[in-house]
Amino acid sequence: MNMTTELPPGLALQKVDERIMTLNVGPQHPGSGHMRIIVQIDGDYIVACDPDPGYVHRGEEKMAEYRNYITNIPHLERPVIHDSCNILYPYVLGVEEIVGIEVPERAKYVRVIASELNRCIYTMYWLAIYGIFLGHSTMFMWPAGDRELLIDLMEKMTGARVTHAHFVPGGVRNDLPPNFEDVCLRQVNYFEKRIKEYAAVFYDNPILISRTRDTGILSRQDAIRLGTTGSVLRASGVDYDLRLKEPYDVYDELDVHTNVMKEGDSYARSRVPWLDMMESCNIIRQALQKMPKSGSVRTKLKPNPKGKGLNSVYKRVESGRGSLGCYIVSDGKTEPYRLKMSVGSFRNLIALPYLLKGEKLGNMPSVYWSLNYWPVEADR
Repeated sequence: MNMTTELPPGLALQKVDERIMTLNVGPQHPGSGHMRIIVQIDGDYIVACDPDPGYVHRGEEKMAEYRNYITNIPHLERPVIHDSCNILYPYVLGVEEIVGIEVPERAKYVRVIASELNRCIYTMYWLAIYGIFLGHSTMFMWPAGDRELLIDLMEKMTGARVTHAHFVPGGVRNDLPPNFEDVCLRQVNYFEKRIKEYAAVFYDNPILISRTRDTGILSRQDAIRLGTTGSVLRASGVDYDLRLKEPYDVYDELDVHTNVMKEGDSYARSRVPWLDMMESCNIIRQALQKMPKSGSVRTKLKPNPKGKGLNSVYKRVESGRGSLGCYIVSDGKTEPYRLKMSVGSFRNLIALPYLLKGEKLGNMPSVYWSLNYWPVEADR
């Protein structure tokens, strides 16, 4: 049928290009999260997508060249304030190798506990925003409230509720307060009980299923080819977790299980982080049991420690968004000669144009946020 004969004069579209409309989602948009997504649509279908990050670039890596190895800590955690322990983790591991510092055994366990608590705090924030994206306000209220259990624990441990600056070269800043182990175990057990209830309310909910299942499918081969990481990679059937593949501190002494799904759709990418939180609870319980009951939690450093001559190191950990690496170059001075971070958010964003092509515009929020992307981390 010739559609042009049925339209009023002047409204007939003679070329396919004339049907394409360009939309700007963000950067001033509550869903895009400090970034812009340029979307081209043909009717209700997305034909092209061009992510445009960079609106919250702060120059963290360049600033690190003008501060010493200790004073770099507070500002390097700012790109992911709700997962500050994990973004500092590879930095302090790298500095310890460059400077030549041994970390006390008790400090290693404290780090593991803090990093797993922070992973859950970040994931709960991510899950709450996902609930808003999908029109499920209960799934904003529940994670926002339940994460307070873990924020309270981090406050007891570090003295701060959000940005902790707790990891330092040589260990952690402070030892655990009295009776922390008992309080932590009680609240983690209750937290795990709470998040198990999310299955019926959220993951079995027809709202989430209809908007995420079979949308934004990322095959196993494409997940590897595009360099995705973390929950995005594991949701496409790739069993890869740095806590197992390249264990750091005491992860090799703990029984860590990875959660893998094969579907590769938005539903799988939303479910894997939820399963990871339950595994984090298991890791925390093991660490509390195996941690030495006493001992130092920090190796004292000389004022303004220097790197050992010309040297470079790359360390990476498994953060809430996947692999998070830190490359440090030392020239023997008190500050890094160069510092570069490789973050999971930026790596996962690469998949967005491939996943949105051919999807309906209404599916864009669920596909985008399922990539576990945090714009401030990607821009740094």
